[in-house]
Amino acid sequence: MTIGIGMGLGRFSLDKGPDYFKWIEQCEQGSVDSIWQTDRLISKEPNLETLSTMAAIAGATDSMRFGMNVASIALRDPLLTAKQCATIDFLSGGRLLPAFGIGSALSRDYTATGTPTQGRGKKADEALTLLRRLWTEEEVTFEGTFFNYDRASISPKPANAKMPLWIGGSSAKAIERTARIGTGWLAGIDTPSQTQKVISGIRAALPQYQRSIDEDHYGATFSFRFGSADEPVAQQAIKGISARLSQDPTDYLAIGSADVIANRVQAFIEAGCSKFVLIPIAEGTKDLMAQTQRLVEEVIPRF
Repeated sequence: MTIGIGMGLGRFSLDKGPDYFKWIEQCEQGSVDSIWQTDRLISKEPNLETLSTMAAIAGATDSMRFGMNVASIALRDPLLTAKQCATIDFLSGGRLLPAFGIGSALSRDYTATGTPTQGRGKKADEALTLLRRLWTEEEVTFEGTFFNYDRASISPKPANAKMPLWIGGSSAKAIERTARIGTGWLAGIDTPSQTQKVISGIRAALPQYQRSIDEDHYGATFSFRFGSADEPVAQQAIKGISARLSQDPTDYLAIGSADVIANRVQAFIEAGCSKFVLIPIAEGTKDLMAQTQRLVEEVIPRF
């Protein structure tokens, strides 16, 4: 398996908007594998919209890949989303890594807008099927419960004729959806042991659909910080995870030395992951870039 360590932002913690591009440049120059943007539409914390961020990264980078961690497809129109993704991939020369889920149960994207959650899994399935077909077929006719298309087509197609379609989520439905439609799977807030169970479930489900997923197309996500858990910024992250999960956050974060962070990467590798989205726990541009530089120098070279 080829190990790839990417980075992402769970919240926008830089001092100014243009500082984001300084960080992106630092990541590309530091051989970070990829950049990922968390998707939250309703949030009191500052958070960038994921697809417009992908377009901005496409124009600000030369070779680094980038993706969504993960975009809520059941909240988005599949035709518009397919067109946006195809455009971004076309303009970037095939560097987009689309990843979708039905939307986190921990977010308020559904409840705050009065959007029904019943049937969102089936709606996501229809939307994902339409994405794949619109990217690869000349015309798409489709009759579903939520969407009906009559000879729909988009052009230009993605530059990457085999553009990946990664799926997020750890439920039984997400496992089945990944085995049936996905070309990869990206974990959210999960521990290595939880991740291992999901990967095993996906692998077990693949034969019934006569499909396969590359062994290096399973990914993990976790937040990290070089430093002490007693630092205010670390305490804020710990309290945030505790509140969201209502349990001890120890296994969901890596805070400490380079060895602590590298050991957490290794634990996920042993669970079956080879692609990573590491999210710095930081506050302000200077802190974020310092955390990134240490990851580039002290952790990434080990893998």
